Amino acid sequence: MLGGRKSSFSVTGATTLISRETVVVGDLHFTGNLDIEGLVQGNIIAKDGKDALVRVVDKGCVEGEIRSPCVLINGQVKGDVHSSQHLELAARGRVQGNVFYTLLEMAAGSEVNGSLTHVIDGDDSGDKDKPGAVAPELVESGQRDSP
Repeated sequence: MLGGRKSSFSVTGATTLISRETVVVGDLHFTGNLDIEGLVQGNIIAKDGKDALVRVVDKGCVEGEIRSPCVLINGQVKGDVHSSQHLELAARGRVQGNVFYTLLEMAAGSEVNGSLTHVIDGDDSGDKDKPGAVAPELVESGQRDSP
């Protein structure tokens, strides 16, 4: 599904599929696996304290924010992405928004049009004044201090 390489992470539980010709308008709250091949116009939010994985496949598109422990993107996201555990951007993955991550994998060809912010201990609030947080403008300019 994602360029011949199997994803390095998975989540147990039920799988919800948004198929290619499907358009969902509104926010989605979920647990388990969520595979998006169609269009979601709204925010995608994993329930707190539950394992969750969002996969946006090559023709899939999300127009809204994603908040999930594990996220794999090989399609298009127009909004911020918050991943508290593992974020993988595959070769055809495109994000137009800010990315907040703990662990990030980016394949050659993937694209982020926004800031990349490393978060510590799942604190993805984006508050640059908190200890351990990195201001996005410092990441973009390459002037960040190593923690």
